[in-house]
Amino acid sequence: MPMPYHSKLQVIDRGGNNRQFYLICPAPLAAALDMEKGEELQWVLKDRYTFEIRRVAAVRPRGAKSHE
Repeated sequence: MPMPYHSKLQVIDRGGNNRQFYLICPAPLAAALDMEKGEELQWVLKDRYTFEIRRVAAVRPRGAKSHE
């Protein structure tokens, strides 16, 4: 059974209708996924209670050299 990771939604209210919502990815989850700072993610809404987070670009394994 997969281990759940819990996060709380954070909101910064800058007045009026100017609010920003943040969902923090726990460090153990980011490490397990080899996520890196600045990586672009895509949120896909499945229904009101389910969404997926997808990587926009394929991830190169750590230590692998690029072919540029």
